[in-house]
Amino acid sequence: MAGHEPNGRQCTLDDALGIDTEAFMNLRNPDYAYMYGFLQADGHLAKGTGRKGRLSVEINARDIEILRAFQRLTPYNSSITERTRSTNFAETHHSATWTLHSLAARTRINELGLPYGRKSEKIAPPRVEFAGRDYLRGVIDADGSVGYTTQGFPFVSLTTASTAIGAYLCSYAQKVTGAERTIKRNARDGIYNILYTKEAAQELGKRLYYPGCLSLQRKQTAAESLATWLRPADMKVRPPHTRWTRDDDRVLLAAPTTAQAAKDLNRSPKACSVRRSRLKHGLVPPPD
Repeated sequence: MAGHEPNGRQCTLDDALGIDTEAFMNLRNPDYAYMYGFLQADGHLAKGTGRKGRLSVEINARDIEILRAFQRLTPYNSSITERTRSTNFAETHHSATWTLHSLAARTRINELGLPYGRKSEKIAPPRVEFAGRDYLRGVIDADGSVGYTTQGFPFVSLTTASTAIGAYLCSYAQKVTGAERTIKRNARDGIYNILYTKEAAQELGKRLYYPGCLSLQRKQTAAESLATWLRPADMKVRPPHTRWTRDDDRVLLAAPTTAQAAKDLNRSPKACSVRRSRLKHGLVPPPD
């Protein structure tokens, strides 16, 4: 009788096919971190009956190369198709769609945090260790923009419905650039529109779109072009925003005049006036 090895690893179909399931979607790998961020923002997981279902991403056909990269990174069968149709935004829209049916692959991506069905507000940065800048680049490639404003200023922006992803971008960008942002949903559609301009955009673009990284080529080119911008000599640098503390509020409320408070706190009279009004009308909590 053949011996039994109780601690032996059971051979699976993936092993027989030569599929490296351990490496697939390991988010410490920059390419997979980018891919996962892109899928969270622009992908869709759909359930089917039994083992059926699919993961799909539809984008403008001009960016089809990124779908081919996803296909190469995925050790399961997948397909890329193209179609031309009319939309609300264009009479003819040429798109490309990457589709993956493997249950094992879908399960792995779902476990990482990409839900089935509607997901825009549910998605969040992974809870496992991951390559942060590559993940954010994937999110921005899918749902953000990189380039120049109509005034000619460099910018990097992200539009998202996810509070967690918006907060993560703000935290990352503050560490990299020093620029502080407080996210707030757009009153019209409940979306966060997060924008970085000028030097902050230059530094953020340089950090996210480094040489040789996986990205949409047009956004890589745009990010690299941001470095050529120079601040005009007559353009003043806006001082960084300083948060109000409870001690600041106490000094402000105790001061006999706004001018005296501005002097004591080394802030502008306008800033002190606005803060005092917010405290008076209950728009911010009192210091005590």
